[in-house]
Amino acid sequence: MKTPARLQPLMDDGLIDEVVSQLMSGKEAQVYVVRCGTKLRCAKIYKEASNRSFKQAATYQEGRKVRNSRDARAMGRRSKYGQRGHEEAWLNAEVDALRRLHLADVRVPKTHGFVDGVLLMDMIVDGAGDVAPRLNDVELTHEEALLYHARIMDDVVKMLSVGLIHGDLSEFNVLLADDGPVIIDLPQAVNASGNNNAASMLIRDVENMTRYFGRFAPELLNTYYGPEIWDLYERGRLRPGVALTGQFERRAENANIDEILLVIEHARAEAQEAEERRLAADSGDE
Repeated sequence: MKTPARLQPLMDDGLIDEVVSQLMSGKEAQVYVVRCGTKLRCAKIYKEASNRSFKQAATYQEGRKVRNSRDARAMGRRSKYGQRGHEEAWLNAEVDALRRLHLADVRVPKTHGFVDGVLLMDMIVDGAGDVAPRLNDVELTHEEALLYHARIMDDVVKMLSVGLIHGDLSEFNVLLADDGPVIIDLPQAVNASGNNNAASMLIRDVENMTRYFGRFAPELLNTYYGPEIWDLYERGRLRPGVALTGQFERRAENANIDEILLVIEHARAEAQEAEERRLAADSGDE
């Protein structure tokens, strides 16, 4: 296929030998399958700020570190230089997160370079060697749902243990590789210790995954891994491999999480009603 203009510099530098096909075009970026020597990889081209549709970016950027105090002051004043600083921080967020998480043994794509807003990384494949599907596009057995849910919870714990929260985790941001789920799409990755919304984002991420896997293993819908994980983190007891129960004991100091639990219950009730309406429509009752 014709080489996109943003990929031509990588072709000229020998980082990419061939653009094979376009894989997807999303709210933040376009992704292409490219050949690098004998390997197929993905090239993610980030869209310019004016063309991105991701909302509430400032909420996610809160607490992110910048290069120096001058940059921080400029970003706070919203000057042109400061806006460039915001854009640079946004573009580098996913690259930095992927590198940190790969070192922390989280199942994310390995990066192979970041040039002029283009991220080169592993292509995640299924058992047949084809591009791995998103979780949203597959049907799971009861056993698979329990296994993959446990793996995702393990990765969420590893992420938080190095101070990061995905911030937009759902069945649309997890690929099912031949050896299990792989987490993708982290440009909005959240600094857990520096963001006032960190707890709610972590719990929302976990709740999204619980609702998805709960379609195939309904017993998961009675668990509270998000509040449990955050509680362990706040008390300094969160470690990779920690034994989770899915239960959460309310304590006086958990008042803020209690409010989030109420939101969870409402969201679960609404999801259940929507599922019932869908099933009724499928059966012709409506």
